[in-house]
Amino acid sequence: MTDEQFPPTEPAAEPPADEGTLPEAHTAASQAREWLAQLQQMIDQVAAHAAPVARDVAAKAAELAAVAGDKAGPFAKRAAEKTEEVGARVADRSRRFAEEIRHRAEADEPAAKAGESEPAADAAAPQDDETAGA
Repeated sequence: MTDEQFPPTEPAAEPPADEGTLPEAHTAASQAREWLAQLQQMIDQVAAHAAPVARDVAAKAAELAAVAGDKAGPFAKRAAEKTEEVGARVADRSRRFAEEIRHRAEADEPAAKAGESEPAADAAAPQDDETAGA
């Protein structure tokens, strides 16, 4: 078979201090574990104290949002009324402008029709001059 190494199924236990490990290494490892345990306790305490504070901050934020909504309501209503007024004025001006354009087009249309018949008359006039001169 091949020389594969499998990880141990059980965590390796620390060898006792008197089995060849340096006393300083054993002391450093135990001190590191102790510090980690203290750090974990501090984190847990901060989390326990922070939860009520976080709830209070969230409640205050919700109250501020409600006040902002109350104050924004009348402002939004006034803005909507002004928008309605301006929209009505713009629509009225647009209708008048459209009517003016139509009236101008109707006024220009008969002149255009008259202008179409005049060139035909002008075209006939030189022929009369030619026939008269011949």
